[in-house]
Amino acid sequence: MLSNIKIVLVETSHAGNIGAVARAMKNMTLTNLCLVSPKFFPHADATARAAGADDILARAAIYPTLQEAIADCTLVIGASARSRTISWAEVTPRECAEKVIRESANEKIAIVFGRENSGLKNEELDLCRFLLHIPCNPNYSSLNIAAAVQVISYELFIAAQSGEMARKSVGDEDEQVLATNGQMELFYNHLAEALTDIGFMQSEKEKSLMRRLRRIYSRAELRSKEVDILRGILRLSQGHKGAMKK
Repeated sequence: MLSNIKIVLVETSHAGNIGAVARAMKNMTLTNLCLVSPKFFPHADATARAAGADDILARAAIYPTLQEAIADCTLVIGASARSRTISWAEVTPRECAEKVIRESANEKIAIVFGRENSGLKNEELDLCRFLLHIPCNPNYSSLNIAAAVQVISYELFIAAQSGEMARKSVGDEDEQVLATNGQMELFYNHLAEALTDIGFMQSEKEKSLMRRLRRIYSRAELRSKEVDILRGILRLSQGHKGAMKK
C-alpha cells in the first residue's frame, strides 16, 4: 500500500532538504522518493541529513520533468502554501491521506512538493487532481519542505495503520482501472487539438480554457476505458470537420 506512494520533490535547491525528506519518509515507512531536476544530488549534505535513511536516497529516481515522474500515477496531489487565482479542489493532510490510502492498494499515487522558495507553478498544478494545503500559523506560514513531508508522511502512516480500506473493485476489474496521468495528458493534448479543429477554441484563450477543462475532467476521476471512449469521440469529431471542408 505505502510502497505505491511516490513523494515527488520538484527542483529542490538544497541537497540537505532531500536528505531530511528521506529521513522523514523512513520514519513513516515510505520508500519511494522521486526527484525532478534537483540542483545538487547526489551530495554529501543529503547523506548527512538523511541520518541513516541512505537506502531511500540510493533508490531515489531522478526525472527531467514532473510529467515524466508522475506519468504512471492515477492520483496526483500537489502541495501548495499559496492561494491561486484558479480554484483547485483542496484537501487537508488528513483528507489527503484517506484518499491516498483508499487508492494505493492497486494504483500508483504521487504527492508532489515544489521548490523551497516558490513552490509549484500553476502549470505543474495543472497535472494534479487535488491541491494539498497544510494549515498553520497565518502569521508564519513558511513551512520547510522536510517538515511538510513529515506531516503528510505521518498522516499516511496513521491512515494505513488504522485500517483504512483500499478502494474495492466492483464488476469487471478492467472497467475500474483509473486512467494514469500519462493517459490524461495525451487526452488533454487531443482535446485541445480537437477543439481548435472544430473552431471552438481560439489561441488567445486556449490556456485559461484548458485549465478549466482540466478541473472538470479531474473531478470526474476518469477510468482508462472512459478516456479511450472520449478520444474516440474526439477523433470522429475531427473527421467530420475535415469532411465538411471538402
